[in-house]
Amino acid sequence: MPIAPAQLSQQLTKGLSPVYLITGSEPLQLGEAADSVRLAARARGFSEREVLETGPDFDWSSLAGALGALSLFAERRLIELRIAATKAGSKGDAVGREGSDAIRRCLEHPSADVLLLILAPGLDWKSLKTKWVQAVEQVGVVVQVREPQGRQLVQWLDGRLRRAGFVPNADAVTLLAERVEGNLLAADQEITKLGLALEPGPLDAEGLLTAVADSARYGVFDLADAALAGDRARVERVLEVLRAEGTAEPLVLWALAREVRKLATLSFARAKRQPLGPLLKAHQVWDSRRPMVMAALDRLPLEHLWELVIRCADADLAIKGRGGGDPWQLLGSIAEGLAAPFARNPQ
Repeated sequence: MPIAPAQLSQQLTKGLSPVYLITGSEPLQLGEAADSVRLAARARGFSEREVLETGPDFDWSSLAGALGALSLFAERRLIELRIAATKAGSKGDAVGREGSDAIRRCLEHPSADVLLLILAPGLDWKSLKTKWVQAVEQVGVVVQVREPQGRQLVQWLDGRLRRAGFVPNADAVTLLAERVEGNLLAADQEITKLGLALEPGPLDAEGLLTAVADSARYGVFDLADAALAGDRARVERVLEVLRAEGTAEPLVLWALAREVRKLATLSFARAKRQPLGPLLKAHQVWDSRRPMVMAALDRLPLEHLWELVIRCADADLAIKGRGGGDPWQLLGSIAEGLAAPFARNPQ
């Protein structure tokens, strides 16, 4: 049975399994779980690491070759197999029949001197029932990463704040949950900022708000708000700061794509003369942000929003190294598109 990321640390203290499969769509927990396995492996003498990236032309025989190869530099080796996510709507497993057979053969006789770490962020529930995943589970550990929702998100944020040295009250945690709206990368960034702005200790909602307001740095939420407000000069300024500070590109894309998808959904519903109230609630558009969202909805045509959805997909491919173009230029194009001075009459 798959375990949660929170259970992985305890499992690693008991000893290493021959194979670990980490899957899920939430990037922060997935990356941290993979780092935990790498650190545990290094501590136990797995000093050499080899990375294999799958793709359309991947030679699955190279997996067996890597696992069976003798190393001249290390007695114990970590083989990291990164399985590319399948495209939405595609049929079949992420590894295909050839990949499934190759993985299962490699697991028939695991070696104590070779550890296999499989990273497969795009597996769906059907893929988790395939034979190769079941084979991994029989001899190793499957870690399933899920995005925390509701009470689980509040508990996760509370634990994260306490790890950073804070003792938050319920109002502070609730406010942070509303601010990050479920995105753990954004939550991690906000907590890092708090650590720079405040001394460890008790934290209430007022203290959190003060720290955020006093922060001289821009965040991805500032970029999204500037774009929704149509403030093109501020968009350019915030983008420059985010890029200079090394803000993670996937986090910037997430903030922009969330607003693009939200506006496209609302615009489509308005075109169909459907009520917007339930959709605003479903997309967690708080009362304080509704005027800005509705103003952007009145300003941007539906056709333009669909074009921005395509730009988001292009930026995602560029960030992952699978598409052309500079990721930051594409992110800038999306932000500028959201801030574009179009105008139309609301329907």
